[in-house]
Amino acid sequence: MNRGNSYGGRRRRSGLGRLLGICVIIGIIAGAWAAYTKLMPSKEYAKPEYGTENPIFYNGKYLNSGALLAEKEMLLPLEAVTEVLGSKLPVRYEEQTQSIILTNSSKVLRMKQDELQAKLGNKPVQLTAAPKEFNGRVYIPLASLSSLFGIQASVAEASGNVTLIKAGDKLKKAEPAEREVYIRSEPSIRRPYVELAGTGGKLTVWEELDGWYRVQGPSGNSGYVRKDELRLTGDETIEPMKEEKPKLPWKAGRKVNMTWDAVYSKRLDPSQYSAMEGVNVVSPTWFELSDGSGQIHSKADANYAAWARGKGIQIWALFSNGFDPDRTTKALANVETRFSMIQQLLDFAKLYKLQGINIDFENVRTADKENLVQFVRELSPLLHDAGLIVSIDVTPKSNSELWSLFLDREALIQSVDYMMLMAYDEHWASSPKAGSVASLPWVEKSLVRLLEEDNVPASKLVLSMPLYTRIWSEKAVEDQSIKVSSKSVGMNRVREIISNRKLKPVYDEATKQNYVEYVEGEGITNRIWIEDAVSIKSRVDLVHKYDLAGVATWARSFQTDSIWPVIHKQLNPAT
Repeated sequence: MNRGNSYGGRRRRSGLGRLLGICVIIGIIAGAWAAYTKLMPSKEYAKPEYGTENPIFYNGKYLNSGALLAEKEMLLPLEAVTEVLGSKLPVRYEEQTQSIILTNSSKVLRMKQDELQAKLGNKPVQLTAAPKEFNGRVYIPLASLSSLFGIQASVAEASGNVTLIKAGDKLKKAEPAEREVYIRSEPSIRRPYVELAGTGGKLTVWEELDGWYRVQGPSGNSGYVRKDELRLTGDETIEPMKEEKPKLPWKAGRKVNMTWDAVYSKRLDPSQYSAMEGVNVVSPTWFELSDGSGQIHSKADANYAAWARGKGIQIWALFSNGFDPDRTTKALANVETRFSMIQQLLDFAKLYKLQGINIDFENVRTADKENLVQFVRELSPLLHDAGLIVSIDVTPKSNSELWSLFLDREALIQSVDYMMLMAYDEHWASSPKAGSVASLPWVEKSLVRLLEEDNVPASKLVLSMPLYTRIWSEKAVEDQSIKVSSKSVGMNRVREIISNRKLKPVYDEATKQNYVEYVEGEGITNRIWIEDAVSIKSRVDLVHKYDLAGVATWARSFQTDSIWPVIHKQLNPAT
């Protein structure tokens, strides 16, 4: 009995052991299979779905749009062109006139939807395909983009995918190291593949990740390949566009010494001018925007132009917006009015044999910032074609909308030859506090901000200096506050005041200028921060310190005869 019980127990334990063993084996097999399947690369194919024919790629990324393949030409959507060329877009579409304007440093191309006739500069040209609208998108012919920006396109036969590259792009090339490679949808061997690249297949590497490359395959699909599966074969640089430098009437490196000549209702008689030693450019305020249709009022004078030529002085005539924000908004908003202004300036320049145009737009709304940039982009190539120098006047940076914020200095400097920093009106005419028109620390800070924050090249920056100052009058009023008023005066008037009142100027360390004050009438204190040889020399020294392009002065009528030799000798110490 005991033996039987004992035997039966051993049998039951033996069966249980076998069951446990089988479970262990199954577990091992399952674990091994799970590990195997986890490490086993996926061979699942996931066909890319782009939702459009001829999907467009740039830098290995799908641009969420497709190209149109016409019989003679490829057309690209405006959004894709924006992605390729960047946010500072030299491609402009204006729905009102259905116009597309392409600009680079030397060319302007104007096209219209559904029209084969276009204009390159002022010359008519025939397009191989017309711009068009399709499914709510505007499409631009590739040939136009190629000629101005060096954009090229290739179409993969197998997929129809379109790959864009542009002049100056650098491409890293690769091929499968040993055998065909799977280009996967994500950087994981368990993700499905979107393209299979055979041995000898050419891939472009766009990005290096942890153990992976982001690539574009022979069929143009973008995805990921493990690094150890590829062999890098070298880099390829797309030939940069050749920069067409304009032939301008100005010797490189020559310092600009310009003075503005303010023209009001009466014509100037330059035959009565005293000698202006060293001045090599005058900018008479001849041209002004007169209405929103782009009409320009001219006060140009052939006798003045002849006088300047006889003196060997160039004329960079000033074109202003009349400081009227309403007419400026209207004139800049439309391509037709912008090109009307440009054509008028070209006609005036030819008639009066000018060497340049100086743009002075002030009191402009920030909403018109981009339109002003566009106008200058369109203006400069056409003026350059005519051999004209283009300059623009800008204020120091501040938070004032109409005085400063409307100026995109970084964008504007790309199109102009010179940028004149109007480094004055630190304390403006109606300032509640008396002070210098242009203290040296404020001037230096203003120019440094343009150099550092807006990437304005020193070789293009002209420091504009005041020849005027303000007599500040302070008077205590009934509420014990101080009423401040001012009036602008030139250098000679300040000299007269100092002489007549037998004043002795003192040097103001804070502004780096000479200063006088005096009392007149019933408790009125007058203060003058003087513009003279001391202040002018210190500003010209900044030109050398930062290797700027030169100086300009506002305005000739405020000058004293002796200031011109001071500027000339300080600007050109070797002469």
